[in-house]
Amino acid sequence: MDKILEAVVMSSYPNNVKQGLVRRVIEAAKQPMDSEQCWSMLELSTKLYLTGDTKYKREIGKEVLEVYGHYHPEEFEEFFNVHFLLSLLQEGYGPLGKRSHYVLDYIQLGLQFVLESPSANSIFSLLRIEVLRKVCERPSPKQCAKISKLLTQHPQCIPTGKHQLLFCQQLIRCIGQFQCVSEGEEEIMEFLEQVNKVSGLLQRIWRTQTSAILPSLKELFTIISSTEEQEAPSNALASVVQFVPLELMDGVIRNLTNDDSITDVQMMMAIGRMIDWVSWPLGKNIDKWIIALLKGLAAVKKFSILIEVTLSKIEKVFSKLLYPIVREGALSVLQYMLLSFQHSHEAFHLLLPHIPRLVASLKKEDSNSATSSLEQLAELIHCMFFRFSGFPDLYEPVLEAVKALPIPNEDRIKHLLGQNAWTSQKNELACFYPRLASKSETGKIGLINLGNTCYMNSIIQSLFMASDFRHSVLNLTEGNSQPLMTKLQWLFAFLEHSQRPAISPESFLSASWPPWFTPGAQQDCSEYLKYLLDRLHEEEKTGKRIYQKLKESSLTSQAVEHHYLNKTLIEKMFGGKMMTKIRCLKCLNVSSREEAFTDLSLAFPPSDRNVHGSTSVLPVEEIGPQFIDPPENAGQLMGSPWIRRKAPMASDHAAPSVSVETLGFQERGEAANPIRGNDVGVDATKDPLSTFGEQACAPKDSRSVPDLINYFLSPERLTAENKYHCEKCASLQDAEKVAELTEGPHYLILTLLRFSFDPRTMKRKKILDNVSIPVVLKLPILVAPEETEEGCQHGKSGAVPGSGFMTVVYDLCSVVVHSGISSESGHYYCYSRECTDTVPHGQPRDGVPKPASDKQLDFEIQWYLFNDTRVSFSSFESVSNVTSFFPKDTAYVLFYRQRPDRQSCLLHEALAEAGCLHGEPSLHKDLMEAISKDNILFLQEQEKEARNRAAYISALPKSPLWWRDLDRDKDDDSSSGGCSPAAGGGGSGSFHGLVF
Repeated sequence: MDKILEAVVMSSYPNNVKQGLVRRVIEAAKQPMDSEQCWSMLELSTKLYLTGDTKYKREIGKEVLEVYGHYHPEEFEEFFNVHFLLSLLQEGYGPLGKRSHYVLDYIQLGLQFVLESPSANSIFSLLRIEVLRKVCERPSPKQCAKISKLLTQHPQCIPTGKHQLLFCQQLIRCIGQFQCVSEGEEEIMEFLEQVNKVSGLLQRIWRTQTSAILPSLKELFTIISSTEEQEAPSNALASVVQFVPLELMDGVIRNLTNDDSITDVQMMMAIGRMIDWVSWPLGKNIDKWIIALLKGLAAVKKFSILIEVTLSKIEKVFSKLLYPIVREGALSVLQYMLLSFQHSHEAFHLLLPHIPRLVASLKKEDSNSATSSLEQLAELIHCMFFRFSGFPDLYEPVLEAVKALPIPNEDRIKHLLGQNAWTSQKNELACFYPRLASKSETGKIGLINLGNTCYMNSIIQSLFMASDFRHSVLNLTEGNSQPLMTKLQWLFAFLEHSQRPAISPESFLSASWPPWFTPGAQQDCSEYLKYLLDRLHEEEKTGKRIYQKLKESSLTSQAVEHHYLNKTLIEKMFGGKMMTKIRCLKCLNVSSREEAFTDLSLAFPPSDRNVHGSTSVLPVEEIGPQFIDPPENAGQLMGSPWIRRKAPMASDHAAPSVSVETLGFQERGEAANPIRGNDVGVDATKDPLSTFGEQACAPKDSRSVPDLINYFLSPERLTAENKYHCEKCASLQDAEKVAELTEGPHYLILTLLRFSFDPRTMKRKKILDNVSIPVVLKLPILVAPEETEEGCQHGKSGAVPGSGFMTVVYDLCSVVVHSGISSESGHYYCYSRECTDTVPHGQPRDGVPKPASDKQLDFEIQWYLFNDTRVSFSSFESVSNVTSFFPKDTAYVLFYRQRPDRQSCLLHEALAEAGCLHGEPSLHKDLMEAISKDNILFLQEQEKEARNRAAYISALPKSPLWWRDLDRDKDDDSSSGGCSPAAGGGGSGSFHGLVF
């Protein structure tokens, strides 16, 4: 009968004809027959099943085997013996070079017919040894899956005891070598199914033998932490982790992170490869294990590992959000990586170029998964904006991309940041400031944030960029008996000459620290600036008193020279004077008091005050603070600000009032006021800065800096509870108070009073109103009548005939921005530029200053953005628009520099003669040596770090070949169907662009 069957199978008849003949043979096999005939048929069917070159032949072999196993059990058991199986497993079946791949399938088929036979136990014992040997030989994924299928169906064949533990470990090593060599969809699905069968076997063993779990995991960790030069282990290992019970997680992670035998390089290698597992499709709990290990490393303060791994892997994790099948796990890992990386903006900034494109792709996908991911991603982005504010130029494209998505409230943001931080002790991360290989391309140097010290950093950078002040500080001689000024000199010198990308202001912080400030807490930068300037001023005054008698014996200076040279440096640079006058409305008596100031604190007008364009909140006739002695008759009151009068017409020749003005700062479509242009001696139609009116223009409902100054200078009525005690009347009377600037500072510091105390919440709240900032500001300064007349005779641009005021022009040089909604929180950064003199050095003293039209346009002067360690190029456009894009980022402290005229030239020339204005001053020997030594030390540190970093980076696992970066899909937007990342749906079509 075997000859008949072989002849039929090997014939050239059609399969349907063959099938009828085979049916007869199989039916005949169900009848009793002798043992020899059974052996012949079993040998033939075994041959057909194992070596058949077509699926049809193998199917016939299988049918015959099943019939003989069922109807002739004794003969089948005798044929399917231990020796036969041993030869199959060890020697294979078929000719050399063409051994059958179906041996394991054959054994699985035959086992079902010998389970109750006396030889069953011998067969099971043999298979327990042989499957272990097979696994140790590292079979292919397909063969490994067959072993798993065999053992899953016949668990009696699973190795026991010590062999079982070894079997699990070797099976994990097999999985670690699995690779999918094809990108075809069917092959990928088959590969995934094979891996799931193998990992499913491990799950079955672990369920019955929990003692095998930890040794198996130890083997897994050994594989992924290996630093030997070899092919990276397969991401298929992720399928193993998903079956580890979560209740073991804490213990496993604790043991790993506290194991001193595991080196940092091994741990970094392991966590890096685990993060690669986010690309494994259909895996469960993989993200939980990755996050648990990251948290475990943070708990034992392995911050250097976390930093290296995060920076090297975060872009890969982000790229997986394109694919629905792995999106959920990738997003969980990304959230933790970003929210925990709070010491530096580096990780978040790596993602900035990719975010707009990903958002567009998810919107295009339009699935539930994409919508949910977009909302979570937007929340994450706003958390990063909140934590790392001060990068408006970088964030604008990202903000534009997510502007239509929900914005989380501040409590939610603080909660997310608080629960994910690596440590609550910020000083533990102080040494891990952003690594900058070299100076910023701007050539400027940053300042390291020492724990909420951005308020100090922004002030120091603003003072440093005030070039006249910087030169004066650097020019101070050794042993000037001013310890704080000396420390500032050293800090400025290092900012000027260091090769480091950023330096630590720790020494200056400890010396200038206001005693009531809380260490580690955010502070008010304006409060710090006032304290710093006052300390420097008082320190120099104390030194001057010591030498006063020596100076008096040799002092032969002129009055003006005496006026300047006997001032402290702070008075020379930032000191101005203001006259406060109070006029009794009953007797018209005026009392006055002159005060010095280093900054003007500008309150916001009440919301019911009208805003007139960008120049004033009051009608022009009410603004000019021009006091006149009490009149003898009503006709003499026309020049007084106390009397309301009709606004002068263009044809009137009465003296116009003087207000705070701006250049090139007017409402769109509004002609420049010809009267005001005459006030300052500038032809508005010819002023080159007026062409920038649109750029500097503010929205009609917003405030401007001139509005706030005019409000500051406008008369205030003292009535009711605020009545004034008039000495002449000897009683409380209604009065009016007005402030007048009598001496303009060289550097005008304006503080916008944005913080006010809210009695309801018992907190300081912030006024978020956008305030437009003019790049050029005109300020009215009250002068003696003779000075006004002299200014008019010499054609001074700022003199207003008969008004008693001179207009002083100021150029914007720094803007300190506060990001946040409270003075106790948020972040500070600053925009700065170096303003230069209008009047060149060497111009005759009796000459007339160059008009603004001949001056280099202020908009052409380079702006810089200082944000702690980061310094970048910026522009006035960015300064003007920052609040429009980021409503919580508002200008807080402004620095303006006075344009020199004949009066202020005396100060400039005094400074120039001291060698301060032109070129950087030479530093004293000790300071130069200190900077030189530190630069050499920095180069040595760079060399050492480069070697260490090279070793670290080389230890980081390289992604398997079946990774696909986000960048790969740049040209895929036009594709359609399952190949597009935007196709969505999470079906098999997404596999094309996934991990393989």
